[in-house]
Amino acid sequence: MTMTAEELEREHKKDLQRLRNFRLLDDDFMTKVFEGVPQYIQLVLRIILQMPDLNVIEVRTQVFVENLLKRSVRLDIVAVDGAGRMFNIEIQRSDEGADPRRARYNSSVMDAYLLLRKGTKFYELPEAWVIFITEKDVLGDGQPVYKVERCIEGSGKKFNDGSHILYVNGTYRGDDDLGKLMHDFSCTNPDDMYYEVLADRARYFKESKEGIEIMCKAMEDMRAETLEVGIKQGEERNKKAVALRMLKAGKYSTDEIADMSGLSITEVQDLIVAATA
Repeated sequence: MTMTAEELEREHKKDLQRLRNFRLLDDDFMTKVFEGVPQYIQLVLRIILQMPDLNVIEVRTQVFVENLLKRSVRLDIVAVDGAGRMFNIEIQRSDEGADPRRARYNSSVMDAYLLLRKGTKFYELPEAWVIFITEKDVLGDGQPVYKVERCIEGSGKKFNDGSHILYVNGTYRGDDDLGKLMHDFSCTNPDDMYYEVLADRARYFKESKEGIEIMCKAMEDMRAETLEVGIKQGEERNKKAVALRMLKAGKYSTDEIADMSGLSITEVQDLIVAATA
């Protein structure tokens, strides 16, 4: 549906207001701040991991990965350092998005689809970190950083499989580098931020003409994508509704239902299982 000039102007004003209130904890803004230029996420990783010499050589945002079972995942930020180590940083405002099994899945996706190359020996698999920066203290123990490592039960010795999971408590405000960083992640005004490199980057997208145009275009694209997803979800619901009606009629084969509803045979079989459970 095409919007009128008046409707477009209203949306633009709303976008400008949203932009003023954006923080690094907000997905649209975070994506642009850390997109493409390694130095910004390098600062974040050096502080969180306490690795002052870490050298990020590549960073990508909103990395879409689809596995062989068609279960897709979009990783917020993927960075690689000079030693070949990979870091997936997820900014999560909801507790649900930071579920421990989400961390497990992201870790497996990195290993299977981003790190393991054909012919690579398993012992050559680089180290990988999944890092959740959460708006709340989702694990609830008041720690600034929760470091999750596999260990051998009984002895407590580390398993040393090269896989690491961290949860960073976004409510932490200690008088140290991490406390200042989490403060900056919650700031709407760049002038209130401790780290000048992040403040300058945020200021660019909030105050410069070019940066504002980039952010407004990003928000327009996000709305279009959300609309497209909504349409597709509606189409999928309609397909399932057709298939369920055909199943209820009890006179169609699986192949016929798949052909007439637009679902795959596997999807129809899943509906049959669910309907008879």
